[in-house]
Amino acid sequence: MNDRPTLRERKKLKTRAAIRKAAYRLAAEEGWEAATTDRIAEEADVSPSTVVRYFPVREDIVLTDENDDVLEARLLARPAGEEPLESLRAVVLEAVGTALDQEPEETRLRARLMVEIPSVRARFTETTAETGRRLARALADRTGRDADDLEVRIFTAAVLGALREATLYWAEQDTSGDLLPLLHRTVDTLKAGLTPHAEPPAHP
Repeated sequence: MNDRPTLRERKKLKTRAAIRKAAYRLAAEEGWEAATTDRIAEEADVSPSTVVRYFPVREDIVLTDENDDVLEARLLARPAGEEPLESLRAVVLEAVGTALDQEPEETRLRARLMVEIPSVRARFTETTAETGRRLARALADRTGRDADDLEVRIFTAAVLGALREATLYWAEQDTSGDLLPLLHRTVDTLKAGLTPHAEPPAHP
């Protein structure tokens, strides 16, 4: 069986990549408001209708990475008996690590846009919810629960919401430092719960 993409599929992937690169370049150099559909089309050497056909929601150009299928498959492939929280930690943080390695500047810009641009942040929340539904289905399969089980939905949404909040925190700190340790810290917090800080020692 030949799994190599057809010429048509390769052209589509090339066009999507060109549109995304143009949007990132405009947003980085001139700001998100400058990254209009017409400007993106001009930079990517395609028509505005092509941009809209590939990305009906403009914010998706800087958010969409088509990883949901991969995340779901990797979650289903995690070792049997592994705690669901650890399974999510493994697959989501691996995806983040890959993005940081392959597209470090784009990943940082995406995080900054989520903090600075309400429409990008709102759309990111929507796409995270869509990802959550896919991962909840995989977790349900692994735990023998129903895909629409309330506990599964709450658990998955809580984990992804916490990781999203950690990413926003990272962006608010001007993306200084490493994101992955923050995400591990986030999962550890979910695992341990929130405990009070120890009282500072009294001075004589």
